[in-house]
Amino acid sequence: MTDLKSQLIAQATAEGFDLTRICRPGDVPQVPARLAEFLAAQRHGQMHWMEDRSHWRGNPAALWPEARSVIMLGESYTPKENPMQTLSQVDVGTISVYARNRDYHDLVKKRLKRVARWLIAKAEQSGVETPQVKVFVDTAPVPEKPLGQAAGLGWQGKHTNLVSRDLGSWFFIGSVFTTLEIDPDKGETDHCGSCRACLDVCPTDAFPAPYQLDARRCISYLTIEHKGPVDPELRAKMGNRIYGCDDCLAACPWNKFAIEAREARYHARDDLLAPPLAELAQLDDAAFRAKFSGSPIKRIGRDRFLRNVLYAVGNSGDLSLLPVAQQHCQANDPTVSDAACWAVERLQNDANRLE
Repeated sequence: MTDLKSQLIAQATAEGFDLTRICRPGDVPQVPARLAEFLAAQRHGQMHWMEDRSHWRGNPAALWPEARSVIMLGESYTPKENPMQTLSQVDVGTISVYARNRDYHDLVKKRLKRVARWLIAKAEQSGVETPQVKVFVDTAPVPEKPLGQAAGLGWQGKHTNLVSRDLGSWFFIGSVFTTLEIDPDKGETDHCGSCRACLDVCPTDAFPAPYQLDARRCISYLTIEHKGPVDPELRAKMGNRIYGCDDCLAACPWNKFAIEAREARYHARDDLLAPPLAELAQLDDAAFRAKFSGSPIKRIGRDRFLRNVLYAVGNSGDLSLLPVAQQHCQANDPTVSDAACWAVERLQNDANRLE
C-alpha cells in the first residue's frame, strides 16, 4: 500500500489539502477518560450533544467498527490580514476568521468526498476489494483533534486546538474513515514548551490549566453555542467579538510557519472584515438571512447574532450607538431585549462618568 499512500497524498494535495496523514481508529486511547473528565466538570455547557454521543466521541472505533484506517487532512485558512486588527475599533464587530466568507463545512466536505471517490477507484484499479468510506468534518461525534495528533497533522496545544509545525494554528481538519488498510504515520509530539501565549491572551480566562478548556467561559462557545443571556461578568469581556474568537489562535508563535489559504472563498468578504455595529443591529430576519447566506453565521439565527451585536454595542463606549441599543429594548425575544437594556445601561454609565 506504500505506492497507493503516496498517490493518495498527491491527490489530496491536488484537491486543495495542505497536509495528509494516516492513523488507526484505535490510536486515541486517552480520549475516553479525558472526555469523561470534561463532561463531569460540566465544562461543555449547553452542548448536550457531546454527552449524548460520548460513547462514539470517546471511541472512534465504536463509531464505525469496520474502519481500519483514518485519513486525516488539513487545509489552511490563514488570513491575509491581522485577525486582531478590528478588536480596537469599537464601532465595528469582530468575526472569527473562519466565518468571514463561505462555510468551510461545505467546502471541506466536497474535497473529502472527491478524495474518497478517488481512493475507491484507485483501489479497484489495483485489484483490491472495493473499500468502504465515510467522510467527516466537524459534524459527527469524531475526536478530530486527537486523531489529528495521532496521525501526525500536529499536536493539541495548551489552548486545546491543533497546532502544526507546517501550518501553525490556522487550518481546518477533515477525515476519511475507510475499511482499507493504509500504513499509518507517526503521531506528533508536543512542541509548546514553556510558552503561555494562548493562555495569557484569553479575555475570559477560559483555560483552567494548560491543555484544559472550560467552554462556558470561551467566547467562541458563548457567541455561537450558548442560548439565552450570557453572564453579565463575561459580557463585558467579550469586547466587540460578535461571532467566535481568534485570540488564542492568533497568539500562537507557530503561526510564523503558516501558509496563506489557497482557497479564495476562505478570504474575508469586504463587508465582513469590519462590519459596522450600527448596520448589523438594523438587520431584520430576512436581511440577516440574505447577508449571511452560505456563511456559518446563518446557523445561529438572527436573534442570537443580534444579542452578540448588542453586547458589543454596550462594550463600545460609543454614545452615538445608544439609539441603536434603545430601539431593541422592547424586542419580542427576551434575550435580545435583555442585551439591549444592558447595553443602554452600560453606555449611559459611560456617559455619566464623562460628565
